Amino acid sequence: MANIQDVARAAGVSTASVTRYLAGQRIRSEEAVRRAIDELGYRPSQVARSLKSGRHHSIGVIVPDIANPFFAGLVKGIEREVRPHGLQVILGNSDEDAEHEEALVRELSQRTDGLIMAPLSENDQIPNLLGEHGIPLVFVDRETSTGPDVDRVLVDNAAGIRQAVDHLVDLGHTRIATISGRLDSTPGRMRHEAFLAALAEHGIAVEDGLVRYGDFREESGREQMTALWRHAAPPTAVVIANNLMTAGALVALGDLGVRVPDELSVVGFDDLPLATLLDPPLTVVSRPDVEEGAAAARLLVARLTSTEPMPTAHLTLPVELVVRGSTSTPPRSIATP
Repeated sequence: MANIQDVARAAGVSTASVTRYLAGQRIRSEEAVRRAIDELGYRPSQVARSLKSGRHHSIGVIVPDIANPFFAGLVKGIEREVRPHGLQVILGNSDEDAEHEEALVRELSQRTDGLIMAPLSENDQIPNLLGEHGIPLVFVDRETSTGPDVDRVLVDNAAGIRQAVDHLVDLGHTRIATISGRLDSTPGRMRHEAFLAALAEHGIAVEDGLVRYGDFREESGREQMTALWRHAAPPTAVVIANNLMTAGALVALGDLGVRVPDELSVVGFDDLPLATLLDPPLTVVSRPDVEEGAAAARLLVARLTSTEPMPTAHLTLPVELVVRGSTSTPPRSIATP
């Protein structure tokens, strides 16, 4: 295939002149360059087309932890939705690091036409930062409380936690613990607040020792579950705020020799790929990860293709409690009379 150097030689100009021509700038030898391109069958690269059109034909996606299966599903939904529009996905993993997140935003805002991201913190200044570059932004799974209002797609975190607590109370549990995620993030805060509110609605007092705080990572789930079980009066049930912390908690329970659900009922937020193969299968609050990503992508594509001003969209998708084998009535010795 011909390249830009071949075109320059055939036209008798420099490669810089060809590059300027491809970028839409006027040059002296336009006709010679145009004829060389036609004769050689040269196809400008994506970079060259971007220079000429001002479009990159790509979108950026930034997630906090690509190792989390939920975000893999999210990206799958985004990619599925934008592919028919000729858009490529450039993926960035902030790895729960604020400085790295900001660097990714600055880099991708120069290389893409729009951005979908799950910000680390509700205090992030991301909307203000992107305002400098003038590209559209859609928040997914998380949002910020600062800067201008932007499109967002969330799930009903509070409803999911209420369903989990209601289920455990219906089984007879009153000593219900939680392992919450980062409280400065949208899902961490919403799920934590919903847990406390759900206990209050059932007239169950909140014990400080039964409320633990992780960081959405597997190791924190393991550590906090170990602390819960070593409490002077351990819980009979636990609600865990995300899938990776649930995985860590299950490892801890295995190490401690705790039988689920005979000694402790477990509910996780977000399904795990192998949840049905666990022994026992895991009860979870399931959310539509692929559809959540697809919905965010549709909003961004609409922004990129619309010629008219659009109102800001706030979407909240439903969740579902999937009851499996990891929850049952509390141990008889401490069950509610």
